[in-house]
Amino acid sequence: MLFSSIPFLYYFFPVVIILYLIAPGLQLKNTVLLITSLVFYAWGEPLYVFLMILSIVSGYVFGLLIEKYRGKGAAKLFLMLSLVVSLGSLGYFKYADFFIANFNAATGLSVPLLRIALPIGISFYTFQLLSYVIDVYRGNTRAQKNFISLATYISLFPQLIAGPIVRYTDIERQLGDRSISIDKAALGLRRFVIGLGKKILIANQMGELCSIFRESGDKSIAFYWLYAIAFTIQIYFDFSGYSDMAIGLGKILGFDFMENFNYPYISGSVTEFWRRWHISLGSWFRDYVYIPLGGNRRGAVRQIVNILVVWFLTGFWHGAAWNFIAWGLLYAFFLVIEKLFLLKVLKKAKGINHVYVMLLVILGFVLFNATDMAEAFSYIGNMFGIGNAPLVSDEFFYYLRSYAVVLIAACIGATPLPKMIAGKIEESKAGEIVLAVLEPIFLMAVFIIITAFLVDGSFNPFLYFRF
Repeated sequence: MLFSSIPFLYYFFPVVIILYLIAPGLQLKNTVLLITSLVFYAWGEPLYVFLMILSIVSGYVFGLLIEKYRGKGAAKLFLMLSLVVSLGSLGYFKYADFFIANFNAATGLSVPLLRIALPIGISFYTFQLLSYVIDVYRGNTRAQKNFISLATYISLFPQLIAGPIVRYTDIERQLGDRSISIDKAALGLRRFVIGLGKKILIANQMGELCSIFRESGDKSIAFYWLYAIAFTIQIYFDFSGYSDMAIGLGKILGFDFMENFNYPYISGSVTEFWRRWHISLGSWFRDYVYIPLGGNRRGAVRQIVNILVVWFLTGFWHGAAWNFIAWGLLYAFFLVIEKLFLLKVLKKAKGINHVYVMLLVILGFVLFNATDMAEAFSYIGNMFGIGNAPLVSDEFFYYLRSYAVVLIAACIGATPLPKMIAGKIEESKAGEIVLAVLEPIFLMAVFIIITAFLVDGSFNPFLYFRF
């Protein structure tokens, strides 16, 4: 079930809120959230909900065993077993066919592919389980003895299928002690509608443009660039919009989730970009892979190796295909170059540094969205005139005019400018009153327009269901 769907907006979530508010005490509220989260997941994955339940049970049992034997060899054994179970499940469902296909290509054999459907959200809830058992092993938190509380943490529907990746240590206290208020719910509702608007009114429109390009028989160099820019906009507003919706829903329910995006497209270096993009994933790999490998504490060579490992895994986490691995290693290369010398140059090259980042990001997302490496090379080659594509075409000009308003709105919306303008207006008493009156009207209007789009059955994919 998508947040950006009529069933969720008009049936599922209103019922959840009613049940949640009438449930007395946080324990019963957590039970309501657990049951409704399982229903939410089973709506689209009726079979794989049992896989998620089994994953939760294994995390619960291993957490208790690790704490019981902490400081002894058995604790490490149970940690290893937990990692094998969680990563083994992820590997089987997400990567088995990738390994079989590459084994066949290398050996000339024809081992049949398993063709297993990828369970939605498995990459996200697996990482949450891993962070939980690792933190219990490290002594950063106590094992959760209440199964309902742990299961609620893992299955919580606002962040279940697309993050942000919420760590148990960040949400532990909130599971047993959180405030539910009208003010907090109002902030959450505002954040949710903004995220929904980003998803429906911008990301989906850019997704339509990308689909039109792929089906076009009149591709020009300019049209390739328009496609690349459109996808760069789509993935940002799609994913950040979904994160906004998750954070907003969390606030309505009394939870505070971490921010996942911080205007990444204003970055002046690749290093800065990855501090602003998918923050929960980047910090997860930093704390559970990069630092345990030694981080930057064991010399320059070891640091470079650690960066390569982390970004190989980051790319592979996103998908079982070589273009995802190449995408991760592309960023690893530039991160290493920046750490060695380029960061100092970029700090002095104001303006040029931003062009450098956006060029890499746009080309990186062409690679990311390709069906395979051959298509990636073909698209990037045509963007730079290596191919038979003409410079411009009638279709390019037609679709540039058709989507110009959305493109301009997206470019402005990807910067802090709207937030800064609203902040300036709010600084005066009169402006604060105007915003207090106009903001609810604006949000209601946006919600009505979104509903019209959804009722019309408009193009409404969600990119991160692939991962």
